[in-house]
Amino acid sequence: MTPSQAVPALGAGPLLLIAAGAVALLLVLILKFRIHAFLALVLVSLLTAFAAGIAPGKVVPTLLHGFGTTLGSVALLIGLGAMLGRLVEVSGGAQALADDLVALFGEKRAPLALGVASLIFGFPIFFDAGLVVMLPILFTVARRLGGSLLLYGIPVAGAFSVMHVFVPPHPGPVAATELIKADVGLVTLLGLAVALPTWYITSYLFGLWIGKRIHVEVPEILAGGPQVAHDPNPPRSSTVVLLMMLPLALIFLNTGLNALAAAGDVSRDGTWFQVARALGSTPVALLVAVFVGSYVLGARRGRSGAEVEKLLDGALGPICAITLITGAGGMFGEVLRESGIGLALSQALEGLGLHVFVAGYVIAAALRLAQGSATVALITAVGLVQPAIAAAGYNPVQLAASVLALAAGSVIASHVNDSGFWLVGRFYGMDVKTTLKTWTVLETLISVVGFALAGALFLAAS
Repeated sequence: MTPSQAVPALGAGPLLLIAAGAVALLLVLILKFRIHAFLALVLVSLLTAFAAGIAPGKVVPTLLHGFGTTLGSVALLIGLGAMLGRLVEVSGGAQALADDLVALFGEKRAPLALGVASLIFGFPIFFDAGLVVMLPILFTVARRLGGSLLLYGIPVAGAFSVMHVFVPPHPGPVAATELIKADVGLVTLLGLAVALPTWYITSYLFGLWIGKRIHVEVPEILAGGPQVAHDPNPPRSSTVVLLMMLPLALIFLNTGLNALAAAGDVSRDGTWFQVARALGSTPVALLVAVFVGSYVLGARRGRSGAEVEKLLDGALGPICAITLITGAGGMFGEVLRESGIGLALSQALEGLGLHVFVAGYVIAAALRLAQGSATVALITAVGLVQPAIAAAGYNPVQLAASVLALAAGSVIASHVNDSGFWLVGRFYGMDVKTTLKTWTVLETLISVVGFALAGALFLAAS
């Protein structure tokens, strides 16, 4: 049962202090006392719920709702993506594609090649699913060329992040576009105009810089226990690309159908429409890809059903901790939301007297810092500034730029209350301190540069 949003039991000041104290306690438990992140997140979520005045009878339902909602959105993607990645890795397909990428772009441009591929994949597919699908290619290239994983991993993660933040059909910019009544086509075009240079500055160049200063070994997260010998006759890289594009094509089909329905060209009520949309949902698309991959990279290449089953089973063990920690991160964010921290912070920020374009960014950023979810921060901030934007009489470009400014605010400083922080940190094999130095900084750079570019578009249209 979804807990209803209650009126905050405490004022804005005490709630903000509790939220800050909860984050500080979590960092102390993990960094100083070396308590497992999953246990620390559950404990701090429980203590925060009681301290913030959530009704005792709602504390456990709130914890379970936050945990279950997060797992409902990411557990299938992580599990299916890990299975697909295991097939691609063991078949030798990841190595084949990595070899061809390096041959095409050159060793020095390998981070650029991986980043560009991730930008393309990131257009129709959500952040977490896209990152999981790219992991075997990323890890294989990093192992072959050497150096820190960050050199290659930051451009990849940053590519999926900027596409998820700024470009429809991802949920944040779509929701903001609808609420502000901006033109979705214009938001898409300007979103790309902001996302691409933002990626180059904040992800590619920052990745090259940080990769030389912090060394992160390539983790064995896709190894699935004892190593299995790669196929001596690996598939062609084109086979791997087509397999990876299969779920992306299905997801893009879903996106296209939604666009046609929104334009009134097709009916949402048709059975064929509903079936096609179900096939194009991200979990189903990945499921289809796993079955196809099991045949193309397994049975068709001489592996027995038992061997393929063992490979897929081995892919799940290493990602168990990642899945639980990600769910616990969602639990912590849910407690902060249910406690009323977002509402209290919104009320505290309403009287700042800033220009509405800047105020939207500041409010979205503050909400992101307080409760973790970028989508919640964006939608809440849009709800607060929408009346002022409507009264300002902005032209279409200014409306689109306002959406992008709000989106930029919502991505700033991903930290311990954001499930994405734990997802990236654990997949890349980083501890909390290293994740703060890399992923948190990356998301902050994306926010600042994205806001600056959105501001330039806004001023140019004025």
